[in-house]
Amino acid sequence: MTIGVLSDTHGFLDHRVFSHFEKCDEIWHAGDIGSLQVLDALQNFKPTRAVFGNIDGRDIRSRIPEFSYFMADGMKVFMTHIAGKFGTYNADVRAKIHEHQPHVLVCGHSHILKIAYDHSNHLLYLNPGAAGKQGFHKVQTLVRLRIVQASIQGAEVIELSN
Repeated sequence: MTIGVLSDTHGFLDHRVFSHFEKCDEIWHAGDIGSLQVLDALQNFKPTRAVFGNIDGRDIRSRIPEFSYFMADGMKVFMTHIAGKFGTYNADVRAKIHEHQPHVLVCGHSHILKIAYDHSNHLLYLNPGAAGKQGFHKVQTLVRLRIVQASIQGAEVIELSN
């Protein structure tokens, strides 16, 4: 299973996302979508799992959750927009990690790309950075994951440079 992961589009969906995610089975958007047009474009392109972020309005919040828990080829995934600092997390996320014991935590918000194994919580932390143009980041980033039988077999960082 191949997954395209992005976050923090803030209402802007770069057309190159479609070519980079063409061979993906699903898309995961970790919040701050910014507009229904972005959400609809992704959902019309590929099966899309998404959570809302702090900038998302009532229109988006009425269609998608704040927290999402699901299985992806045998892996338990927990996705939310704001997880807090890597390894310590905010109180809500810590409680949900303890309750659901995910293999992967997908989040956004910081606009900082980070993929790291959290040994204390026994999960892979994945923040794809920001795919939109708003924010302090200098490069738009996406991540492509390959999951095989409950194991991540590779993560590819994609930079959308000018």
